[in-house]
Amino acid sequence: MAALAKLKLVSAQADQKTPIAIRRSKLTGKLDLQIALAKAQTEGADFVASRKKTVIDSETGLKKRVDAAMTVRPWWWTNQAGAVVLALRYGSKPIEIAKGKNAIEVGSFENLVDTLLAVREAIVTGELDAQIEAASGAVRAGFKKK
Repeated sequence: MAALAKLKLVSAQADQKTPIAIRRSKLTGKLDLQIALAKAQTEGADFVASRKKTVIDSETGLKKRVDAAMTVRPWWWTNQAGAVVLALRYGSKPIEIAKGKNAIEVGSFENLVDTLLAVREAIVTGELDAQIEAASGAVRAGFKKK
């Protein structure tokens, strides 16, 4: 008991994240992958993203965590006019950024990383909360039983 007497004991609970904070975190994580992909393509380097995966070892029969490569598909493309266009996605659903507008015309590929960083800042500050909520509802609707 002498060891506990030296410590500062408090009554505390872990903060619970709100659903919108969880959605923002999910979207910014995916956006960080897009930023890394765009930076790698700008520098002419290969981009390899990985995630943790649990597999069963065939020799011992025990579960272990390994890194597995994952495919990151770009959210941008070049339109007929030659301008780079960026569309945000939440899961498999596109996010309607403004009424009737679901993409951002970036212009040249050099502006893509700056645009992605600006969008990330908008997400973190909560400017796209209503749009994220609508896209999340569309994703959830796809899982409902018919």
